[in-house]
Amino acid sequence: AATPLVRSKGAELGLRSEAVRDVQSSLALWYLTLDSELAFIGDAGTTEAGRPSRRYGVEWNTRWRPLPWMFVDLDAAWTHARFSESAPEGDYIPGAPEAVVSAGAAVERFGPWSGALFLRYISAYPLNESNSVRADASTIVDGQVGYSITPRLRLRLDVFNIFNANTNDITYYYTSRLPNEPDEGVDDVHFHPSEPRSFRVTLTYRF
Repeated sequence: AATPLVRSKGAELGLRSEAVRDVQSSLALWYLTLDSELAFIGDAGTTEAGRPSRRYGVEWNTRWRPLPWMFVDLDAAWTHARFSESAPEGDYIPGAPEAVVSAGAAVERFGPWSGALFLRYISAYPLNESNSVRADASTIVDGQVGYSITPRLRLRLDVFNIFNANTNDITYYYTSRLPNEPDEGVDDVHFHPSEPRSFRVTLTYRF
């Protein structure tokens, strides 16, 4: 039996600065322990209570406004995640990326025009406790451009996965079985692929 809630302990130490004109920046060091880590059971599509875990890391967030009508964002995080109770299979936490970066540049209003460009990077991460199987890193770039036809009517074009990156949104490693495979199943990588390059056009009218 498992209780529905487990104890967690965390701490964070941060610093925020606006010393540079038009730049807001913050840096945070953090630490988190969980008495039980939820583990995903892929073949059943559910989770179960696992071993206790310990995480610590650093996060850096910066926003820069180089022009009155433009701003640039950069968020970066590094995390060290491990099970705190050793086991023969290993101490890595499956699905816990070590680094994540998101960046973007946006034009709020440049006459009737507006637009933005976004980047999301997720580093490689372990798929099993021994770290012998890892998911590949992924980078996705999205963008949008908008035009105000009238004060009430606006047209916007969104482009997702601009560079048509062949990557996965999420990846798992577990035992599964197809009809022609052995009864005990096969350990393999399972994934949900990212959407290919796609477009969306939106026409908005404000009453």
